[in-house]
Amino acid sequence: MPAERIHLIRHGEVHNPDGVLYGRLPHYSLSAKGHEMAATAAAALKADRRPISALYASPLLRTRESAEHVQEAFGLDVVTDERLIEPHNVFEGRRLTGGHILIRPHLYFHLRNPMQPSWGEPYVQIAGRMMAAITDAWEKTPDGDVVLVSHQLPIVMVQRALTGESLAHNPKKRRCALSSITTLERQGNRFVEVDYRDPAAGAGAIDLGAV
Repeated sequence: MPAERIHLIRHGEVHNPDGVLYGRLPHYSLSAKGHEMAATAAAALKADRRPISALYASPLLRTRESAEHVQEAFGLDVVTDERLIEPHNVFEGRRLTGGHILIRPHLYFHLRNPMQPSWGEPYVQIAGRMMAAITDAWEKTPDGDVVLVSHQLPIVMVQRALTGESLAHNPKKRRCALSSITTLERQGNRFVEVDYRDPAAGAGAIDLGAV
């Protein structure tokens, strides 16, 4: 039998004092609060009393650090999967003000098609690689649950793809808080979302810098 449930965990709060869009930039680690949030998510899974048999994480530092808390709770090795990574974005490294990127005129060209989006990896490509990673993890795990630690936009793409919603969306309406847990099950020949939790809600985290 393949895995029973797939838990998609977003990383915790990132140390980002300059308020930049960090994207795939290296060395963006969790803040002290981010570690606490990741530990809270791991504890929520532990409280479920369900066996976790495999643990995967995006190669970026903030997701690997978040995965370490699940590793400690369940005694698992963390397997890096490039398909779980944050999308690339031409605005990486630029500062954010009031929730909007400060864009120079020569960068306006990258805003020509927000439905794709034209400034980064296409939504359909993000959804495709995430679903491939989920399917592989499900098939390769003979029993128990699987945890995949990823980023906000990749997880949102999975949520929307499974419900048939348009992948193009308003980022302000995303339902994927820091250290949140989106849980999937295989029903028939498709995955469905069966639970969404925000165990670290109320931590007062700063959620700034996601693609």
